[in-house]
Amino acid sequence: MTLQGEQQLHEGTAEHPPVSFRLSGARAQTPIDDAPFHEWLAPDASPWTRFYRTGAGYLLRFPGYADFEISKDGHDVAGWAVDGVPDATIDHLYQNQVLPLALSKSGRVVLHASAIETSGHAIAFVGASGRGKSTLAVAFARDGIPCIADDGLVLDAEDGHLWTVPGHPSIRLWEDSQRALVEDGAAKAPAIAFTPKERLLASDRITFSGKRRRLAHLYLLGDPAADAALEAPQIEPLAPADALVELVKNSFLLETEARDDVARHFERLSAVVEQTPCHVLRYPRRFADLPAVTLAILEHARG
Repeated sequence: MTLQGEQQLHEGTAEHPPVSFRLSGARAQTPIDDAPFHEWLAPDASPWTRFYRTGAGYLLRFPGYADFEISKDGHDVAGWAVDGVPDATIDHLYQNQVLPLALSKSGRVVLHASAIETSGHAIAFVGASGRGKSTLAVAFARDGIPCIADDGLVLDAEDGHLWTVPGHPSIRLWEDSQRALVEDGAAKAPAIAFTPKERLLASDRITFSGKRRRLAHLYLLGDPAADAALEAPQIEPLAPADALVELVKNSFLLETEARDDVARHFERLSAVVEQTPCHVLRYPRRFADLPAVTLAILEHARG
């Protein structure tokens, strides 16, 4: 797979044009005099992503890997890899981190959520990394209940409803989830050096939906450590105000300091919780219990 050249890598609408991505050749990461206005840290507390404002928009720097420039309206992204960094790494950074931020700047809601299609609708699982979103999505997808998106779920408001936008047809899993849930020989994207997670590609073993579906339920995932002693899944309603707090923590936002951008972001998330039943989902994180967990979710969603 090569990303060289210009691509349209995300579905657009009349209100929100697709994001255009252009990857150029290798470019050295020259020092930047200004301090970043925001920063993401790696697990070892080293800088992972630095956010800068430029005259044309924004620069996202992944030290040692790549620079990405996002236009002010979020519609255009340009990327430059550090010499020697493979295309698979750039694809990973773009799909999982840069594109959701660009979409947020263009006015779309993007949640840290995975979603599946059931009974012609979508249900989504929201939570931080490690909460089990992708494991749940694979547990459904391997049983023929297709995944809509993994981790970066885009929502569109239309006709008084919220619609899920199909994401990249792949799911990223830790090794233990792969061993427990996926047969040997499953199609995979090339490995990424900086993460042990692997990207499993859509196949007849892991099914994906390529259709927009109306969002019917949001399930906020509980803390695995706190849920370890549970014997069965628990699903409880979540008040809109509490759901809003969780969505703020689990959504993408590029411009974190501009009042207008932050206010619009809150308005969009408020509309999500007002239109969508939200629930807390707690369950034991034991692979042997997943069939009971997925059954409980389906019965709840369909009921």
